[in-house]
Amino acid sequence: MDLQLDFKRASEAASTLSLIEEGKINEIINDLADAAIAQVPLLLEANGKDLLRMQKDAPGYDRLQLTKDRINAIASELRQVASLPNPLGETLEQRQLPNGLSLSKIRVPLGVVGVIYEARPNVTFDVFALCFKTGNAVVLKGGSDAQNSNEAIVSLIHGVLEKHRFSKNIVTLLPPEREATTALLNAVGLVDVLIPRGSQGLIDFVRQNSRVPVIETGAGIVHTFADASADISMLKEIVLNAKTRRVSVCNALDCLVLHRDLLDSLPDIVAPLAERSVVIYADERSFAKLKDVYPANLVFKAEEEHFGTEFLSLKMAIKTVDNLQQALEHIARYSSKHSEAIVSTDPTNIETFLRRVDAAVVYANSSTAFTDGAQFGLGAEIGISTQKLHARGPMGLKELTSYKWIVRGTGQVRQV
Repeated sequence: MDLQLDFKRASEAASTLSLIEEGKINEIINDLADAAIAQVPLLLEANGKDLLRMQKDAPGYDRLQLTKDRINAIASELRQVASLPNPLGETLEQRQLPNGLSLSKIRVPLGVVGVIYEARPNVTFDVFALCFKTGNAVVLKGGSDAQNSNEAIVSLIHGVLEKHRFSKNIVTLLPPEREATTALLNAVGLVDVLIPRGSQGLIDFVRQNSRVPVIETGAGIVHTFADASADISMLKEIVLNAKTRRVSVCNALDCLVLHRDLLDSLPDIVAPLAERSVVIYADERSFAKLKDVYPANLVFKAEEEHFGTEFLSLKMAIKTVDNLQQALEHIARYSSKHSEAIVSTDPTNIETFLRRVDAAVVYANSSTAFTDGAQFGLGAEIGISTQKLHARGPMGLKELTSYKWIVRGTGQVRQV
């Protein structure tokens, strides 16, 4: 297992990607979409082997599972990526210096992008399409839980690349052993950036141990603040959607922060959640309002541990606050800086919330379920960055580029 050779081959492949015409890139991505649909039985068979090794009630089961509908959606996102303009070569800035030098700042690929991720085989498709479109080679280290699925998907990608006579080293899937992770974390000079996708534990491990630069795509500890002026009907729909649309994703609601003036309306607000068997961990004031009306097997008194938890399941917490300031303080304390929302009809409170909440995506009167590259019109995403350097929020094509300065002169020399 010569992983250094794999990294070197990926680096060499990356150096050739800028020579591929955009039309050919789009053709290959569209062919991959066709291949995914044509090979649904093969992909589902491989995915089924992975699913057999995971408990159905495990938080990662839904993320791991592929279905025909999900593969069709993946194919649609691939085609959307192909249809988007390629940002490479875009001039970001241009200026002429007094000495006659002409400066241009242009977009260029990052180079070799390493991605360490857990049981989400759709990531394999997304990462390849976005990186290939932007001239980046890819080194993938998926979780062992999804190894069969990832191998089938990468085999599909390699087949499409070889059909068009391009090197399969453009995308490399590392073996599941821990040694591969260690090698990737230390691939200085061969891998340009690492992007971890998964649990907070995985992200922390990569950040603390990598010698390669890291872009954090953090866990989603998501809050929705129900302001005193909130439209109750709207609030009910937003909470239901944000919590139950798909519980295993990072934009799902974890904590409803409730203004005390809405306590009497709380049973009505959470009634639809009971129909979906959502477990609620309620603080003292909200528990008093729910204990006799919400199913007894689904409502419990909140402990400190329930605030600041990414549940990834049909569970959520409720925190009661006296005013907007307390809501802001609670969110600031427990937020992972992923996605946060306010439901309100008070324009001043809305603007205060939008300005003061420190998160990659901040919503007013909307479900947080929209924090997604495809929903943002980016085709797909390589992750939701929660850091402030280089990229923040859904990372699409532009976020997978860097830039360089092009300087054109006529013989200028710098004087002392």
